[in-house]
Amino acid sequence: MTASWEELVSTALVGADRRAVPPESLLEQAAEQVVRMRAGRRPGRSRPPAPAAAETLPPVPGAAADRLARMLAGEQSRLLTEWLETAAARRVRVPAGMLPGLLDLGARDRSIRACLGTVTGTRGRWLAGLNPAWSYLLDEPAHLPPDEVWELGTSGDRRAWLAATRARDPAAARELLEGGWSAETPEDRAAFVALLADRLSMDDEPFLEAALDDRRREVRQAAADLLTRLPGSRLALRMTGRAARLVRRDGRGLRAEPPKACDSTMERDGVRARPPAGTAQRGWWLQQVVAHTPLSFWAAHLGSPAGDVVRLPLGDWAREVRMGWIRAAILQRDPAWARALFAVEPLTDLLAVLPPEEQSNRAADLVRRQPVDGQMIMMLGGVARPWGPRLTDAVLKKIAETVEAQPWNAGELIRLAGERLDPSAYARAEGVPELTATLRFRFEMIKELS
Repeated sequence: MTASWEELVSTALVGADRRAVPPESLLEQAAEQVVRMRAGRRPGRSRPPAPAAAETLPPVPGAAADRLARMLAGEQSRLLTEWLETAAARRVRVPAGMLPGLLDLGARDRSIRACLGTVTGTRGRWLAGLNPAWSYLLDEPAHLPPDEVWELGTSGDRRAWLAATRARDPAAARELLEGGWSAETPEDRAAFVALLADRLSMDDEPFLEAALDDRRREVRQAAADLLTRLPGSRLALRMTGRAARLVRRDGRGLRAEPPKACDSTMERDGVRARPPAGTAQRGWWLQQVVAHTPLSFWAAHLGSPAGDVVRLPLGDWAREVRMGWIRAAILQRDPAWARALFAVEPLTDLLAVLPPEEQSNRAADLVRRQPVDGQMIMMLGGVARPWGPRLTDAVLKKIAETVEAQPWNAGELIRLAGERLDPSAYARAEGVPELTATLRFRFEMIKELS
């Protein structure tokens, strides 16, 4: 009888000779187990599974499939996510022989799962039902007929359908949630609440206020984050009352005094009592109160616009208050505060709040001013592709300067530019072979999928 995978691993670690197992037998059994796992189910006395349903999506063109195989083998593997995103947008499926490798990747990389839900087709979903390691795919949309989605769809289907309903009729989507709220799983409740961010209004406030009493912390947190964006909500009013007591104008600066305790009402409003490791407890509470206070409150309370407020001296708790404002700008998607805070601390998450063209232009200004370092790379990583003309010019110039003066320091910037520049710009990068090769690869990749 073939040993289990765990037994084989244990034997290999201890030593085949100590377990009186011939090394060649150990390898043969391991190979057999790998085949069984990749097939999805161990053979047994049960009846064979039903065949997969017929495919509904067309296959990718042959050249695109060949390129995918090369990428899975290691060529330009950093571009795999873009290939999958493009293929999913085109609604085409990959060859069946590549499904195990892609599903294994998805088990390790959550960011590609939504794309896999499309490009692996019905056979990918069939395999996911046979192998627990691939079952994550069943949570991605399966594109059922609209009249069956809410009752029969996967979690992914239902989220996609609710999002579409919300965009079309916000009240209908909210009423649908209210009708079956108690029957939803905790995971689905948290995901559904987050979807109400689209077309959020005070009409949603009673439902979200009630969600603050949910047993699941993620549900309460999602509801609190949305209520923060409604200055007239009860949560927003409670938070502004706390913030007014904790942060005040003091001469030419500000004075902050963190809460002395985190009571049950604060926890209900989304303030987590236990801080992350290395964070002062009271400072953590202060940061969260500031983060959940509507940004519109501060100008009137402190008597200055955002651009001036963020530069005021803050004393001992400056970092906590500023981090709270940063979190608030991100949660509330407030461009004015994001601009003001980015000017003080150019964080990627703040850049993401701004419109795409402004993101690109502000990043270009930063690239021109500072040398290549980790902060620049992190900031550029938050600018969506394709980068705009000003940022493209700035990055290409910075690469040329760095290659000439500090060639050892240019590698990561070259790799990031290869992934984010418009691939049609490959002719402009002829002086940097690695960049030219990546851009040309992407140019041909997208052409094959179009």
